[in-house]
Amino acid sequence: MPYKPVLKQHYLENVVPELKKSRGYENIHQVPVITKIVINSAFKADADKNHQAEVLKEITKITGQKPVVTKAKKSISNFKVREGMPLGVMTTLRGAKMYEFLYRLTAIALPMIRDFRGVGNKLDGQGNYSLGITDHTIFPETQGDGSQKANIGMDITIVTTAHSDDEARELIRLMGMPFRKSAAAQAEAAAKN
Repeated sequence: MPYKPVLKQHYLENVVPELKKSRGYENIHQVPVITKIVINSAFKADADKNHQAEVLKEITKITGQKPVVTKAKKSISNFKVREGMPLGVMTTLRGAKMYEFLYRLTAIALPMIRDFRGVGNKLDGQGNYSLGITDHTIFPETQGDGSQKANIGMDITIVTTAHSDDEARELIRLMGMPFRKSAAAQAEAAAKN
């Protein structure tokens, strides 16, 4: 029997029935799904080759696959950028690696942030969610060797097939994303206690 990621199993057994019940979907194919996760990390144009190699190595450890080096499309003299100069790394996760990464992000990495109270719940208007992380050491894969000279930030974009932000927010919340409660919801919870 092929290996099925924990989060994919959770999606099929818990999230799909919950969304069908709450949204009134007739068919399982109407239920939105996460199609891919894109991880992007940039560095300064004048960064040395060692820093570029370090970013590439750390993102490879975190995602489990080698990222692509993104290069400048045109020269911009004010930013000291020349065409073809490396500016960052980017990788796209799909399938089992995507579910494994999302599970590690929501269950292990985000709770490691000091004074963590949840992530913002604003989506892009088309059912996709972007999250910025300033310190890559929240991921357990990066700890142990202690060779990091600087923290590496990254942008994580979760792309869904949802048609609205509410639909996507509910899907991502059911998948385990710890969204921050609004001020009104926090006041209501405090009033009950």
